[in-house]
Amino acid sequence: MTMRLLIVRHAIAVPRGTPGIPDERRALTAEGRTRFRKAARGLARAVRRPDALLTSPWRRARETAEILARAWGRIEPTETKALAGGTFEEQAAVLDRFARDATVVVVGHEPYVSELLARLLGARRADALAFRKGGVAVVELPGKLADGGVLTAFLPPRLLRKL
Repeated sequence: MTMRLLIVRHAIAVPRGTPGIPDERRALTAEGRTRFRKAARGLARAVRRPDALLTSPWRRARETAEILARAWGRIEPTETKALAGGTFEEQAAVLDRFARDATVVVVGHEPYVSELLARLLGARRADALAFRKGGVAVVELPGKLADGGVLTAFLPPRLLRKL
């Protein structure tokens, strides 16, 4: 039995440093919402509805998770503080609670999503695994998060929109 973990970077958002908008309040742009709706539909066709959909509490991640929830149907995103810059150990404490045969989706931010992926794969350089906005990695985890896993897909949003 293996857990399937989908790691998702939020979709296109208002640029960092936009006057009057703190980083955690940056929303998705209209283009980001439109493009990611198509990507989410593609992902929902390729991967069965997950057992859990966890999201960073930051606005752009929550909005991305809500789009995913609508694409899969009958699932609600759960805000998870560890996905907004938490340590690997904090993320593992949350994810290791799920059943070994669960499919779990996490929605977060760079550089945290690439750092999580690098740690799971035993890679030295997280920047080599950087996600595009709206990109998804699929990792099979045979045990605890700390034991690592196998990358089975690294899907840019352009490919997801074509599914």
